[in-house]
Amino acid sequence: MKTIEELKIRIQELSKQAVELRRKGSEVYETNQEQAKQFRQEARESMKRCQVLIQELKRTEEIDRTA
Repeated sequence: MKTIEELKIRIQELSKQAVELRRKGSEVYETNQEQAKQFRQEARESMKRCQVLIQELKRTEEIDRTA
């Protein structure tokens, strides 16, 4: 299990990655829709991982509060 600080850092990294991928997708959409679709898919996957880590962070913080 990761520490709370490690989880927060990874959540921030994944969030930034998702935003960057979404931005890239928007930039290339006019010239390459297939690549734009790929960027958007990767952004969705990053956000899903981010949401999983947010839930893990909440559970970890809850355990720390009750301990």
